[in-house]
Amino acid sequence: MKTLSKIAVLTLALAAVRAEARTFDEIKQSGKIVVATEGAFPPFNFFEGSKLTGFEVDVAEALAKKMGLAIEWKSLSFDALLSGLQQDRWDMVLASFAITPERSKAVSFTAPHYCSGGVIVTKNPAIKTPADLAGKAVAVQTGTTYLESVKKLPGVKNVKNFPKDTDARSALVAGRVDAWVTDRFVAKEAIEASPADGLTMGGFVFVEKIATAVKKGNTSLVAAVDKALAEIMADGTYEAISKKYLKEDIRCR
Repeated sequence: MKTLSKIAVLTLALAAVRAEARTFDEIKQSGKIVVATEGAFPPFNFFEGSKLTGFEVDVAEALAKKMGLAIEWKSLSFDALLSGLQQDRWDMVLASFAITPERSKAVSFTAPHYCSGGVIVTKNPAIKTPADLAGKAVAVQTGTTYLESVKKLPGVKNVKNFPKDTDARSALVAGRVDAWVTDRFVAKEAIEASPADGLTMGGFVFVEKIATAVKKGNTSLVAAVDKALAEIMADGTYEAISKKYLKEDIRCR
């Protein structure tokens, strides 16, 4: 019985060991890369009917083309994307993840594919700066750098977090909160798309670099993505995609 118990324990232990992330050579041999995103963060990644689209979706497709790969897309909640990456459920994540020291402990980031930051959006033009959020209720998306940054602001009355950024926006439009903190380009898109909502954009809460995430230590995939990103930035592909969705070139300067 002791021998059988030891064998059983060893078998369970081996089964619990996570497989290593696929190297770029292994991905290349398969001909397909599995990419995850949220699909609820316009204009970066969102659905038009059943079609996944957006700036980051087009960028990923362009990167895959440069790498000689097809893409299998996965779409799920923002706060589950990095944990699924660590479990080898997909090869990389493009979902407007900002590079932070904390996240960099858990995953490896490529070179940034755009720079932006969290801005204040309100229906009250007098609320413009982080100081103006004192005594106010602020909506943010769960699992984002916006949530962590707003929590650190002195005097904020209430931070309400939502599963989707679009839900946080809806809370502001409905008057359930005083402000919404989101990406600058998301705010710009929301204001231009629905002028009747009466939203205005204030100043930055913080500025950040946004990058693709891969499993920690997968250096071969980081190098391949960085090479492809440099190529699409050099040949005009990136600029065309950026202007299609955002009317400007949003690469980091």
